[in-house]
Amino acid sequence: MEPGVISPYKGKTGLKRVVKATGYSLAGLKVAFKGEAAFRSLVLMSCILIPLAFWLDVSRGERAIMVGVCLLSLIVELFNAAIEAVVDRVSLEWHELSKNAKDLGSAAQFVAMWMIAAVWLIILLGSHAP
Repeated sequence: MEPGVISPYKGKTGLKRVVKATGYSLAGLKVAFKGEAAFRSLVLMSCILIPLAFWLDVSRGERAIMVGVCLLSLIVELFNAAIEAVVDRVSLEWHELSKNAKDLGSAAQFVAMWMIAAVWLIILLGSHAP
């Protein structure tokens, strides 16, 4: 492999690469939505919270953060689902490392959910806090 080449399988460049990458991304979103109940729940939550962020009387910066944490939680769930898929692809047998990988992905989503709650509460209650 040539120096600086990340993968010999990366052959597409330019607009063709962008079109292909977009197709892969949309396929991933479809897989997540069809096969991951947690992802569907987070999409529903985001469909409620994101419009609410635009309705509330908050600054643009606060609104951006409120929307950003919702989108970040979706990203974390996509990574979590990817970790689970790879672990299951390797083996369905129980193994401590497999369990740890899945638990760590779940923990990341748990932290992301707490981040949503904290950000929204700080912004919404911030003006009323002592």
